[in-house]
Amino acid sequence: MMKRVTVIPFLILSFATLSAQTVHPEVWPALPSAVPRDARIEKRVDDLLRKMTLEEKAGQVIQASITRVTPEDIRTYHLGSVLNGGGGFPGAPDGRNAKPKDYLALADAYYAASTDTSDGGQAIPIIWGSDAVHGHSNVVGATVFPHNIGLGATRNYDLIKRIGEITALEMSVTGIQWDFSPVVAVTRDDRWGRTYETYSEDPEIVRAAAAKVLEGLQGAPRTSAFLGRGKVVGCAKHFLGDGGTVEGKDQGNNIATEEQLRDIHAAGYLGALQSGVQTLMISQSSWFGVEMAASRAFLTDILKGRLGFDGILVGDWNVHGQIPGCSNGSCAAALNAGLDMFMVPDDWKALHGNIVAQVKAGEIPMARLDDAVRRILRVKMRAGVFTNVKPSQRPLGGKSEMFGSPAHRAVARQAVRESIVLLKNDGLLPIRPNKNVLVTGDGAHNIPKQAGGWTVTWQGSDTTNEQFPSGTSIWDGIRATVEAAGGRATLSADGTFKEAHDVAIVVFGENPYAEWEGDEKTIVHDNPQTLLTLRRLRASGIPVVSVFLSGRPMWVNPLLNASNAFVAAWLPGSEGNGVADVLFAAPDGAVRHDFRGKLSFSWPKLPTQVVLNHGDAGYDPLFPLGFGLTYNDRVELPRLPVDLTGVDPGRVFFSAAHVEPNELRVDEGIARQDEAGGRLVLAWPGGANREVSINGKPVSLTLETNMGKSLAIDVMVEKRPTRPVWLSVGCGEMCAGDVDITATLNGLALHQWHTIFVPLRCFAANGADMSRVTTPFRVSTVGEMTLRFADIELLPGTSAAMCPE
Repeated sequence: MMKRVTVIPFLILSFATLSAQTVHPEVWPALPSAVPRDARIEKRVDDLLRKMTLEEKAGQVIQASITRVTPEDIRTYHLGSVLNGGGGFPGAPDGRNAKPKDYLALADAYYAASTDTSDGGQAIPIIWGSDAVHGHSNVVGATVFPHNIGLGATRNYDLIKRIGEITALEMSVTGIQWDFSPVVAVTRDDRWGRTYETYSEDPEIVRAAAAKVLEGLQGAPRTSAFLGRGKVVGCAKHFLGDGGTVEGKDQGNNIATEEQLRDIHAAGYLGALQSGVQTLMISQSSWFGVEMAASRAFLTDILKGRLGFDGILVGDWNVHGQIPGCSNGSCAAALNAGLDMFMVPDDWKALHGNIVAQVKAGEIPMARLDDAVRRILRVKMRAGVFTNVKPSQRPLGGKSEMFGSPAHRAVARQAVRESIVLLKNDGLLPIRPNKNVLVTGDGAHNIPKQAGGWTVTWQGSDTTNEQFPSGTSIWDGIRATVEAAGGRATLSADGTFKEAHDVAIVVFGENPYAEWEGDEKTIVHDNPQTLLTLRRLRASGIPVVSVFLSGRPMWVNPLLNASNAFVAAWLPGSEGNGVADVLFAAPDGAVRHDFRGKLSFSWPKLPTQVVLNHGDAGYDPLFPLGFGLTYNDRVELPRLPVDLTGVDPGRVFFSAAHVEPNELRVDEGIARQDEAGGRLVLAWPGGANREVSINGKPVSLTLETNMGKSLAIDVMVEKRPTRPVWLSVGCGEMCAGDVDITATLNGLALHQWHTIFVPLRCFAANGADMSRVTTPFRVSTVGEMTLRFADIELLPGTSAAMCPE
């Protein structure tokens, strides 16, 4: 039976010290719309708008999740749109394995409901949006391309356009007509968890890539291809400045100047607008403390006014609910500021009723609602959803032979080999394939790891190779290349080997993540197991190629030092065989595919270089923007410093001022009392095992473990424990490490505050996976005791006696 717990959310507490800034629309460029108005469409829109009831108009500005809305709901409330966000699939609970035909059947059902006029209403087809951010990657079997950070490294904008075309084709097979892509943010702090969704730190690369991928998705404006056969509506996101928040915090605060917003952060939107982008998504971030979704100056005066945008401005996931005075189910302020469509996955019924009431009360002007609906109808008509043909009867509907086709995968494989950047090569590469090759590392035969987040699931972290039925791991590609040339390839999961090998390829890097969970405190990739493997191989006389999988540039100096060759492979997607294409020569030694990738982000020299952008004062990277070796380059890389001085992740898990969102779980039966200053009193009654835990997003504590950090707990013992007390850290029952703290608690003076230090290495030694900690604190006992807690954080300091050797 599932244990009942009490969950109390801990929110980020911050106090704005910077006041809101004045916006100056006149300093922004005045642009005409790239898509000329069609008088016939405008007349049809006006005619339809005059016939619509208030309730129908309210329905059109709402986008609900497919997991929370039925076809009957669509028919009743006349909703304008649905979406499948990360983890939203047809046919729950095992929806992640849904086939393209399952998506298509649901699209047909929604279409039929939205065009049903039996209630006397208007037939307005629904439009379905999806996060197809690197191919139609939510759907099993799709072609999954490298994430944008890799595509930016290709500098091949025609290839990026082709990727947009293929994504649109595969979406069309499933009946989905709206892609929430591309991300056109310009990342300034690489700790941001969405760095890999962006093309570059260079605004000009972002501008060019945005324009080309949208041309692929939508077709070129002013041509017959625009939103024609096999095209979908694109969406540039997230307007504006989400790539420049303080400390790279997702949904954080941007304090750039207005000129920096215009010249750096808006560059991708200018490229998108010039390519006729039909929708933009509002960011969940703020500018000088003002939520972007509440800024009429940016949404209406600048975007819709100066920049000439006449499409749909859709909110990000419940972004309107973050505006002061609003909730997910009620927010006149967002619509009045310029939002046209609410992305409200769950609370859409309440929102619908409140929009109707707020218009009647005058809180929302009818003219503003009409403008929003007009924009929605305009885009739908431009996109051809009013053609009276259900998705399965459209030209590409159900054409399963096009979904993940060999031709599409060939393009993805090309993108892989052109995106990879060679950072170090002492002459080892390219490798002749008729060799005895050892392959190891936790990324070698791990397609989810090489694909990253936004792949099948939101975070991409709970899938297996089976979700990629036609994909190839990096190991698959290496084995096929080597065996075809008469060589021998051996996969060693743990890096051990019993015989000599001509060369070793070690594949490692970041685990999958997406927004929020991907935010980090540092850009240090500290992987002691991989470093040990590299050193052991080198000591055995085996030359080593390191293939680094990551969603951002990271400080990896120790790993670079231990490698003969080092390759930044980013997140290559489903076609891991593209990695082998550039690592190996032809059997006769001739070059098959040389390295072409050039860094789209500067690579850090120091572990403290979390903000490192070309053009900034004091710019001093290890590898600059644009760096990338070819086989012919001979660049001596000296031994790099490995000092971690100045790096302090500084994690606080519980206190009066939280630095990251966690939740405190208290088992039923434990008496709880909250005190002033954030302190907590907890009394265990005994008789059964009960626990208190802090839970949050997965974080790596490997660096802190290797730095000798300890879990520091401010505690007061009010009643001594009557049975053993266990302190745990980990990521679930199977990867937790427990330490017995009974003697320590019994040794403390009663009714006095003490700080106990438990080295993180204690938990690691007892089985905790410190690379993906979701529970940084858990105390459990079957006995009685009463404890008070204050701060729980990571600090220097040890108590070696508590840690078994």
